[in-house]
Amino acid sequence: MKKALSLLVMACLVSVFAAARLFAAPMVFPTGTTIYVPEKCWNGYTVLQKAGIKWTPGREGGTVLIDMNGNVVREWPNIHFYPAKIFPGGYIMGYQGSDGTGQESSKRLVELDWGGNVVWKYDLSGQEHDFQREGNPVGYYVPGMIPKAKDGRTFTLVYKKNLKRPDISSQPLADTSFQEVTWEGKVVWEWNQIDHFEEYGFSEEARNAMYRFPSGGDWAHINNMALLGPNKWYDAGDKRFHPDNIIYDARVLNVIAIIDKATGKIVWKVGPDFTATPELRRLGQIIGPHNAQMIPKGLPGEGNILVFDNGGYAGYGAPNPGAPTGMYNALRDYSRVIEFDPVTLKIVWEYSMKAIGALPKIEGHKFYSPYMGGVQRLPNGNTLITEAASGRSFEVTPAKETVWEFVNPFFYEGNQSIGTAPGQTFLPINHLYRSYRIPYEWVPQVAKPVESAVIPPPNSQLRVTGKGTAVVGAPGGAGRGSEVSRPPASEDEDESRQPLKY
Repeated sequence: MKKALSLLVMACLVSVFAAARLFAAPMVFPTGTTIYVPEKCWNGYTVLQKAGIKWTPGREGGTVLIDMNGNVVREWPNIHFYPAKIFPGGYIMGYQGSDGTGQESSKRLVELDWGGNVVWKYDLSGQEHDFQREGNPVGYYVPGMIPKAKDGRTFTLVYKKNLKRPDISSQPLADTSFQEVTWEGKVVWEWNQIDHFEEYGFSEEARNAMYRFPSGGDWAHINNMALLGPNKWYDAGDKRFHPDNIIYDARVLNVIAIIDKATGKIVWKVGPDFTATPELRRLGQIIGPHNAQMIPKGLPGEGNILVFDNGGYAGYGAPNPGAPTGMYNALRDYSRVIEFDPVTLKIVWEYSMKAIGALPKIEGHKFYSPYMGGVQRLPNGNTLITEAASGRSFEVTPAKETVWEFVNPFFYEGNQSIGTAPGQTFLPINHLYRSYRIPYEWVPQVAKPVESAVIPPPNSQLRVTGKGTAVVGAPGGAGRGSEVSRPPASEDEDESRQPLKY
């Protein structure tokens, strides 16, 4: 019986993640900075993660810092996969060392100076997905909120595996722990999600599906954490939004929640049931979310919740034709970024194909990352979005005009499914995890670059000849050419794979 259940779970995972890769995409496309309107952007450096294979030791990718024209300013091959964050003075913080093939977690969290010297580290296997340093609640640039490069506390996300909770599942579970660590490496606060299971309010159907098929044991899969920081709601007397409280999202549960740091209790949440109230129905079903945050004080939209609502496949509930077991029973084949009021749940800004005038059922896949993804509110009111599955980081104005776009040029020849059929080949993959924009002044080691506008031609006038030259200009008309290069293929991929969750 156990073997049959395991095979069914594996079959479900294969179908889910195989389907997630079937959205339409071109085989050949430009990479690097493809759009740049300097006068409309919040200009600075962008830190992002190169493509890699997170569960294969030694092949986890790396991190790069680019300017607005896509030139690599600095590369850290040993800071990989999950988000890296730059602090003032050119310090970088991120993860190192895989816990092994089949594991999503890293061996340590480190901070390096510009020269690559270790300034701080926390050696603890199981860390992954996110961290924050004291002084800044969200990990990206906020006026007046400077992360401490030295002598600061760190909040980190740690996965604990092989927990037995027969009241939740028939299988061993993985759980999420939030830890607060001093500069000296002492854990001074910890929160374990599984201790608050009943606070989620799962339906009987959801609990039944989870009991039998708990997403390979990773029943919730929290992928980010951020402090709320000072905010107008707490200033007005709403204690749910204490600045020390922590917001997170659980990708598999379709939940965004805030915990009271003092008590550990969940004091605010949306999901898993988005039909429970008229307000939740208007907000709409959130599926597989990433990078949920309260926009910090001092940025446009302060106090609102900003999240990358992935779509794709997630949640537990009643079986349906797309989810016959009730696992991953919420389905949507497009993404959206939403900003909403945490009190009224009213959406105040949205980026999606629907929001820019397209029909989501027909063209929704043109903005779609069913896994990973991120979002950052910039000081000028623009929003930096990481469409991870497409390897695209782009900046949009409040009016949803794209004023900067970077397509990741760092590919690897990869299999993102389970198993490999004999003779089967796979497309090059250039996905990103998350990207952050920082001020030029935070990296004083290099001279501020001279940035040049990038105005792309209409797609209808972009050609590639048999000689590998891109020709701009309609047939028969004048145009200019530029070389198109393809990066060399990497070594054959390791065939031992686990399903993507991110």
